[in-house]
Amino acid sequence: MTDVVLVVDFGAQYAQLIARRVREARVYSEIVPTTITADAVRAKGARGIILSGGPSSVYAEGAPGIDPEIFSLGIPVLGICYGAQLLAQALGGTVEATGRGGYGRAAMTLHGGSPLTVDFPQVSDVWMSHGDSITALPSSVAVLASTEDAPVAFFGDEEARAYGVQFHPEVAHSDHGQDLIERFLHDVCELPGTWTHASIIETQVEAVRAQVGSKKVLCALSGGVDSAVAAALVHKAIGEQLTCVFVDTGLMRRGEGEQIEATFTKHFQVDLIHVKAADRYFAALAGVTDPERKRKIIGELFIRIFEEVARDLGAGLGEEGPKFLVQGTLYPDVIESGSGHAANIKSHHNVGGLPDDLDFSLVEPLRLLFKDEVRAVGEELGLPSDLVWRQPFPGPGLGVRIIGEVTRERAEILANADHVVLDEIRKAGLYRELWQSFAILPAVRTVGVMGDGRTYAYPIVIRAVTSDDAMTADWARLPYELLERIASRLINEVDGVNRVALDITSKPPGTIEWE
Repeated sequence: MTDVVLVVDFGAQYAQLIARRVREARVYSEIVPTTITADAVRAKGARGIILSGGPSSVYAEGAPGIDPEIFSLGIPVLGICYGAQLLAQALGGTVEATGRGGYGRAAMTLHGGSPLTVDFPQVSDVWMSHGDSITALPSSVAVLASTEDAPVAFFGDEEARAYGVQFHPEVAHSDHGQDLIERFLHDVCELPGTWTHASIIETQVEAVRAQVGSKKVLCALSGGVDSAVAAALVHKAIGEQLTCVFVDTGLMRRGEGEQIEATFTKHFQVDLIHVKAADRYFAALAGVTDPERKRKIIGELFIRIFEEVARDLGAGLGEEGPKFLVQGTLYPDVIESGSGHAANIKSHHNVGGLPDDLDFSLVEPLRLLFKDEVRAVGEELGLPSDLVWRQPFPGPGLGVRIIGEVTRERAEILANADHVVLDEIRKAGLYRELWQSFAILPAVRTVGVMGDGRTYAYPIVIRAVTSDDAMTADWARLPYELLERIASRLINEVDGVNRVALDITSKPPGTIEWE
């Protein structure tokens, strides 16, 4: 990958957002840990480095640092919050706890000019989140802006092409924040911005061809956006070498199979095998309540079925079956499943739910992309709009939206309930505004009254969130009238449901899915 800007993650809640903002400027970004060496930076061909924020104090014992040789590579550096303080220290400055931290909106005043702030107003609002302050800088480093509580809100060493901002330009609350990032990329790093959806497709098509050669490839289709775009991209690369497989686990949304067949057999003329495996899944999940065990069971059985399909295909051709498996793994999946720097929140089906003795080499053409990039690539490839803009659906399907043991009865109840929730969300014109909206079935029964009689049935929890990339999310403020319609339909139309609740937890502290 050429023209890469590295985002060094010091544990910031906004590291992924920084990477996305760089890509919005049509420059490829990659998140790397603080342990990256100068040799590794050089090997990646980095054209710019951005140091993220973080919760530590740079002067504290054990605070994360960075290989000091990186600052000697001659590569432009932009430090943000903690990253700015670390950069200030590296340049010979001082960082202290002054007792005057900054949190929230602040008015920033510019002092002198900088290539990063050309045509900016003299005073603008920025978003602060820091406890320590930069209190001194060497004479070679200019103070370019300040706020009431931060005497050094923005500084720069023009000769070294090193800049630091105490505020967060990556968040929408900072006026002209994206402009500042783009000027660092285009004017300081001298990057033209060639990371486009067309270039992504071209690069991945070449990568897939190089990886698989003339071999046969299987692709797992789940009905979701990620697997569909991955399939379309790989089909563009290798055509008839690709066979798509849809494993009907019994844990899918209503109408899933019909939509998949219509899209890939009629629209793309892709060879599609439909495996009906619901009985095997319900048998394997009987008595299992632990969410991680459920994910592992679903992931492993999924792969075993693929191995069977591959053997059957090989036997039919009189040769060895396919050895490559396409998956729609995304960049946030990789980050959230755990790395050397991030906590392992849960095993994603596309990343951590696979067996150790996997008999396939994985082909993951979307592994470097965020969800918004995946949707744009899908549209560029000609996928139907209603599929490209479908809300995310977890790899284990309804299996991780049934809280407790997964049974055929509960899966059917939840599929019907989920259909009602989505139907009303669409009718209200909110489907595209929400990141996800769905139903959850806790495997408990509650007492109710219907028709003067006592009922003992399941509750349904409505979950609806807004987000940019699923790394953080806020609960959606759905209109009361809409909630009332959903609740009424759930209780009146879905057998086995007698109570409806609403989840108003944001991420963090919760995750979007319940398991």
